[in-house]
Order: sequence, then C-alpha cells, then structure tokens
Amino acid sequence: MCDTLVAGPNAAADGAVWFAKNSDREPGEAQVVEIHPGREHTPGSTLQCTHVQVPQAKHTFQVLLSRPVWMWGAEMGANEHGLAIGNEAVFTRFPVPRVGLTGMDLVRLALERCRGASEAVDFMIEMVGRYGQGGGCGFRNRRFRYFSSFAIVDPREAWILETAGPFWAAERVHGLRTISNALSTGDGFDRMHPDAYTYARRKGWCGSARDFQFARCFADRRYGILSGAAARAQCTRRHLQAAGDGLSSGAVFAALRDHNGRAPAAGLTMTSPCAHAHWSPARRTGQTTGSMVSRLLPTGSSHWLTGTSSPCLSVFKPVPLGSEPLDTGTAAGEGYDGRSLFWLHERLHRRVMLSHETLAPALEPDLAMLQERAVAASGDPAGEAQRVWDEHLGLLTEWVERVEGYGAPVTASAPLRAYWARQCRLDGIPAMGAVLEPTPTTASTE
Repeated sequence: MCDTLVAGPNAAADGAVWFAKNSDREPGEAQVVEIHPGREHTPGSTLQCTHVQVPQAKHTFQVLLSRPVWMWGAEMGANEHGLAIGNEAVFTRFPVPRVGLTGMDLVRLALERCRGASEAVDFMIEMVGRYGQGGGCGFRNRRFRYFSSFAIVDPREAWILETAGPFWAAERVHGLRTISNALSTGDGFDRMHPDAYTYARRKGWCGSARDFQFARCFADRRYGILSGAAARAQCTRRHLQAAGDGLSSGAVFAALRDHNGRAPAAGLTMTSPCAHAHWSPARRTGQTTGSMVSRLLPTGSSHWLTGTSSPCLSVFKPVPLGSEPLDTGTAAGEGYDGRSLFWLHERLHRRVMLSHETLAPALEPDLAMLQERAVAASGDPAGEAQRVWDEHLGLLTEWVERVEGYGAPVTASAPLRAYWARQCRLDGIPAMGAVLEPTPTTASTE
C-alpha cells in the first residue's frame, strides 16, 4: 500500500513540479536508498529483473532508488535527467499472472532508460504489452500479487498511468493529483488501450462510451475500500491544496507525515498516509517503510529521502545526483543488524508505538532541528548532505537508548503489543524487556 502526490506544471508559483511518495510494505521489509551510476552494456546482453529476464539497454542512466532489499525493482526513484517515478498497488477484476514484470521493475527500468515523462509512459506501456505484469510482490507472502498505477513526473510534465490486466489509461496532470491503492482514472484520460472500452462493453461493465470510466469498469472495489485508498488520497490532496501556489518542501513533508486526525494505532483499516503496522488483518502489511520527495526544475532537481520507516519519526534528507555518490551507511538486509539506518530507526519506531503519546513528542525538538538542517543542506550537494545522513545515523543510537530507558507508561493495547512482540521475534530485534509482553492492566481501546 502506498500514497503518491504530484503537483504538476503551473501548480507552484516558482514553476517547480513536485513528486512525493510513501512506500507502504511489510514492517520487516527493509528498504535501501542507493545510487547506481550510468553504464554502457554489452550488446545483446540480458537483464534479470525480479522474476523475468528482459534485453539489456545499450546505456542506462544514473538512478537514485528506494528499493526493498529482496527485489530488483524499486518502489520509487529519480534519474539524472530529473525524471521521477513511483508506483501504487491496485486491485482489479483481472487475475494477476504468476510471472511477469512487477510494478517496481517497471519503475526502475523506465528510470534507467528514459529521459522524460512522455518517453517513460510510452516505454512502460510497451513493456506491459510485451511481458505483462505479474509475479510475487510480497516479502514474506510471495503469493501476494497486484497490478500497478504510476506517477511519472519530470520538470516539464506529469502523468498518471494506470493498469488493469492488459489494459491501461494515461492521464496528463496539469495541477494537483494524488493516488493511492485503487484505480482513480475516470473518463479524463488522454490516452487509453485501444481495446479497453470494447472489452468493458462486452463484459457488461458499461453500457456505452458515454458512461465508460476506466476505474469504475476495471477496479475491484472491495480492495479499494479495505485499503482506505480514498481517505488517504483525500488527506494528501488537502495538504497540497492548503499550500496553494506556495508549495514548499515543508508542506509536502507534512502531507507524508500526516495521520489524518487519528492516533497512529487507531482504526482497523488504513486511513492515513503515514502508515504504521497493526494487528488488524487490513493493516498487518501496511507500514510506511520508505518516503521520498522531489522538487523538479529544468535548472536542477532536489531529492529528499528518509531511508527509514515512519516519516513522522524520521527526517527527509537530501540525496544529490551527479556528484560523488552519497554514503547512506551500512545497507540494511533481511533482519535486524543493529547498524543500518533502517533497522536502528525501526527499533526506535517500535518502542515509540507502545507509548506514542509520551515518546513521540519527546523526540520532536531533535527531529525538527535536524530536518531544518537537512533542508538547508539541499543547496550544498557535496559535504552538507553527507553530514546530515551521518548525523541522523549517529543520533538514532542515542534516541533508541533514550526511549528504551525512559520508563514511559505503555498505553498500547494488548493486541498491538502482542503483534509487535511477534514481529520483533520474526525480524530478530532484541526484546525490549517486559514492555512487549501484553498485560490486561495496561491495555487501552486502541
């Protein structure tokens, strides 16, 4: 599950195009931030994606990726030409094949091979037609499969591309657009698969061209409701609208950190962009495990990534392209390591979730100061960006010791504590003492 925001051309007074995404996946599914240089490749060579092989391109561009550790593809990223792409899982009337390109594969392939948004739309449509989408997309549950929608953005234009089985629709974005885990393109598409309407009419999903809407005809509405997609998309859109044409990094960061007016552990379904895993079946695999914001201009682009889960407890740090590669520290792997940014932060997050109303405010001053320095460092693509990443990693050890030794009363419900106890065992995170053991005396109604 994910949430993606786009502010297209003319939305901001300074002419910038904005892209932002929260990547929601399983809480133990580490995500890494990495930069791959542009490369020349041997003619006729092949490339192994997550599940299938495709011909390799002669040349690939420098790319910045936020990638789940076990897969080849990326949840989101950008390239040296200012192209940024992110995908959303969507659920449709069509069965998802066991083998094919994943939405994450398509993100990375397009970033490596395309210079701009229109080119990327054409390329992704071609690849879907040639190889189809499919294959396991879950970390522990590899049977979990889905189709994808995409936000595809460059400094001059923005597109939403949505897919359902072999069909697709592409919509140019002129102002604000947010997408979540449900098809959302109605009849406002600019391009569409030539057989989509005919197929929908034949199946009885629409009566005529006048009442054809891509999402209404092809979506599985049950999953859209269970995922809380509409509530989350409305929440992020409100942030963009409130900022008006004065859109800034702070406003976009705030949109991705928002809990939609509720406590992080409240509710049985996902209703907020900043997602935290929960014992409820609809939320067990719905945690924000990586976040990214890009400000795109023809004169140059800026990118900020957390490299961690829970953006409400993290810092969006600058990642420059075109200079010396940034060192984001020890790469996270499958299981707790006690060293990487992702896993140190996740240990912090899990303790905070047990006493959120006490511990989260205690961290706010430090987080705010570091976030301010991170935004200021965006103007210096060399040393300052590296110092912010190093400082965040250094502070995490201090913050973990602080929250684990704070003695804050545990207010999380017994089911939530039991859920996190089991998750910590699965991921190898050291037990946090008796605080993880559910006891009825400290249970709340969450």
